[in-house]
Parts: sequence; structure tokens; C-alpha cells
Amino acid sequence: MSSAKGLDVTIMGREFRVACPEDEQDELLEAVDYLDRKMHEIRDSGKVIGVERIAIMAALNIAHEFLSTRVAGGFDVGEFKRRMKTMESHLDQAMTDQDELF
Repeated sequence: MSSAKGLDVTIMGREFRVACPEDEQDELLEAVDYLDRKMHEIRDSGKVIGVERIAIMAALNIAHEFLSTRVAGGFDVGEFKRRMKTMESHLDQAMTDQDELF
């Protein structure tokens, strides 16, 4: 497990420093890009004014997308990812154990 490092990100033209483990920085940057695009879409629609309101609407839209994905057919994306990481960990351990045989 890597230690958390500070990463500077920009959302809607504002800079933020976010603590993030080095091995998760690519995923964080994807999330930042996704949020920034969603916020720009809402702002560009002209229906919502103010960064705080835009952020709340983006959060609601993203939460709805997440819940719709999770609920569809009872498939939980988060649980799927957790299981994949567990299996990957088991495979890595098995491969390490296998290397010790030779």
C-alpha cells in the first residue's frame, strides 16, 4: 500500500490539493475530469447559476448514474471491483508462492 501524496487538481477553473495514494492517482484524475465535464455541461446549459449549485447538481447526477448502474439487474459495480481486487491479490500471492518452488 502506498502512502497518500498531495495531488493538485483543477475543477471548474479552481485548484484543489487532494491527498491520494500514488497508485490511485490515475483513477483520481479520471474522476476529476469526469466531474469537471459534468459541471461544465450543467453550467453551459444555462439553467443553473453559481459554482456551489452546479457542484450539487453534478453530485446528484453522478449519484443517480451510480445508483442506476448498481441497481440495474442487481449488479453492484463497487462490489464487483472489490471482488476483482481480492482475486487479483490471491493470484499475485499464488504466483509468488509458485516462484518459490523453482
